Amino acid sequence: MRMIIVGGGVLGTMHAWQAIRRGHEVLHLERDKEARGATVRNFGLVWVSGRASGAELETALRARELWEEIGTEVAGIGFRANGSLAVCRTPEEVAVAEAAAAAPDAPARGFKLLDRDETRVVNPALGGDFAAALWCERDAAVESRVALPALRAALAASDRYQWLPGREVRDLNDRGVRDDHGDVHVGDQVILATGAVLTGLVRELAPNLPVRRVWLQMAQTAPLDVPLTTSVADGDTFRYYPGYRGPQLDEMNSVQPQPPVAAEHAMQLLMVQRLDGGLTIGDTHAYAEPFAFDQVEEPYEHLAEVASALLGRPLPAIRRRWHGVYAQCLDPNEIVQRQRVGDNGVVVTGPGGRGMTCAPAIAEQTAKELNW
Repeated sequence: MRMIIVGGGVLGTMHAWQAIRRGHEVLHLERDKEARGATVRNFGLVWVSGRASGAELETALRARELWEEIGTEVAGIGFRANGSLAVCRTPEEVAVAEAAAAAPDAPARGFKLLDRDETRVVNPALGGDFAAALWCERDAAVESRVALPALRAALAASDRYQWLPGREVRDLNDRGVRDDHGDVHVGDQVILATGAVLTGLVRELAPNLPVRRVWLQMAQTAPLDVPLTTSVADGDTFRYYPGYRGPQLDEMNSVQPQPPVAAEHAMQLLMVQRLDGGLTIGDTHAYAEPFAFDQVEEPYEHLAEVASALLGRPLPAIRRRWHGVYAQCLDPNEIVQRQRVGDNGVVVTGPGGRGMTCAPAIAEQTAKELNW
């Protein structure tokens, strides 16, 4: 079978990966010269902690297995099983962490509540003042800025993969697609994984997709001069991820409101060290369009303050700032939206902040559903 994958981000690339592994030919089209959407504008986190129990957690755990397998084969993606620490600074945050560590699915996530001394054994860089931390052994990371080219190089070694960037698909027909150069590409099945680009052809084919777009701000610092041995989150991560919901979180939200800037921008601190020593930090969330075209400084100041408090030292200087946009299913119980279009097309979109984590498993499930 000859597959046409439209979209060069992690979701499209993982569909290409599944197709090649199953013996098919793949033509991979991307409208830009290199993918520049949400995939390269994120933390590179493979984030099991906090996923909703049930299908979402199962998908994340399967994706974690696949990422490790791919990382063994493609060293250039920078996969590392570094785990994460959600650092707790108040009794209310500790109570949420205790409940998570005692939940029935805690062993699957690799949850364990650590006191301050135990936390510093796991991650000595955390020299600030805090009470405890929730350790998640199953969390991991990849290098989001370089993972896509590394994956494509591995796919090209099969001699059944062609990467064709700088082509925007304008038409889907029963033979394949036509791009904006006027070239027709013939294929048996077309996967449209165009990320947050929901206009143009995608809107024509699927005008009522139940997804929304989300805007966020992030940054990267100069190198930290010591290893940050795990990914790190602050207590606000409990507010953001559905796996922590319960009476303890309700109590935390009641007695420990977020600082105004964090509440206004729906913030949490996530922090991961890149292979060059720099720290990727974030993030914010905005849900109402039209989104701002500029970035505001107050969220960065808040992130630097919180990160510095956990590290017990000033955060290294911020060297890069950026914003990103991703597509998210309106139904929080849906991991991704798959919609058949035309005779041979499927739109796959809307994983939201789960895209980097869950893309390998989402693509695997697509392959199963379509009987590749």
